[in-house]
Amino acid sequence: MHEMLTLEQALAQNLSDAAPEVATALIDTIGAIAQACARISDLAGQGMLAGAHGLADSANSQGEAQKKLDVLSDELMSHHLDGCRHVAGWASEEHECHLLSKQHARKGRYLVVYDPLDGSSNIEANISIGTIFSVLPHVYSGMLPTDSSYMQPGHEQLVAGYVLYGPATIMVLSCRRGVLMFTLDKRSGAHGEPMRWLLTQEAVQIPAHTKEFAINASNQRFWEKPVQRYIAECVAGENGPRMKDFNMRWVASMVAEVHRIMTRGGVFMYPRDTREPRKPGRLRLMYEAAPMAMLVEQAGGRAVNGTSELLDLIPDTLHQRVPVILGSREEIDRIVSYHADPHENVSWQLFKTRSLFVQPQA
Repeated sequence: MHEMLTLEQALAQNLSDAAPEVATALIDTIGAIAQACARISDLAGQGMLAGAHGLADSANSQGEAQKKLDVLSDELMSHHLDGCRHVAGWASEEHECHLLSKQHARKGRYLVVYDPLDGSSNIEANISIGTIFSVLPHVYSGMLPTDSSYMQPGHEQLVAGYVLYGPATIMVLSCRRGVLMFTLDKRSGAHGEPMRWLLTQEAVQIPAHTKEFAINASNQRFWEKPVQRYIAECVAGENGPRMKDFNMRWVASMVAEVHRIMTRGGVFMYPRDTREPRKPGRLRLMYEAAPMAMLVEQAGGRAVNGTSELLDLIPDTLHQRVPVILGSREEIDRIVSYHADPHENVSWQLFKTRSLFVQPQA
């Protein structure tokens, strides 16, 4: 078996067409994020032994209760980014405002946005959680970053990635040159040395066809007609218009959902609904939707909000939320076509007339 490439070696190859100073800066920045995630992996892996379970008696920028591991993960990301000379500032899902590097706010060429711990409601259940991140250009280099510095459409991202903390710790990232997958070598890192990430898959591609979808079916009554129609047709199975059976999945951790799509295809949906009309979506554009959209599209899939490409959306605020529908291209194309004709009636009753589990009386 040939020797696996390290994260640094694989990135050097992947960025061989970039200017040397750009490649070095991106590799250093990704390396800082990778080391923070290695530390988060260690904490998550220790579970209650690390004292990181439970609530932190604090709330994030959106008023949501924080878990202890949320706070610790955010602190680790901030610490490692602050030590990287190429990073001018960063924005986190856990903070209302962006943060500035203590030493490199004017000199750094990049801005980093991240969700330090996606799926934190699953911590105590020992279900896979993760970190999502993105690297943006600091277009006003030499000046202190402001909120407006981060208001860039997703297609301006230089790097997008996530780390999945599961049985193995896996990093999936793209520098706009395809998708690479790395595995954390937990045997490394002895004597205070940084832990190694090894390349385990390259040129990752999402299958165009799928029989699997992920959605929170408990919100069915709030979905718009195009989503109602799509899910109803999937649930109808081989006797419905799709003429094939589908399986439904739902982990409530976006990183886990997207990783399943990366490995075997599928569709992930957190669509617009009618619960709160002033809030068109639930997932954050900068910290979750845009990075995942870039990864999915780089792997041959598609990512939309229902009617528009996610990578075309320009944030209005640091914490703007949007609907998210992404995955295997053939299915996303179909869902978009349904949104183009939103007044068409739903052809198939979802879950019969009562529920997913109770059959109607004859």
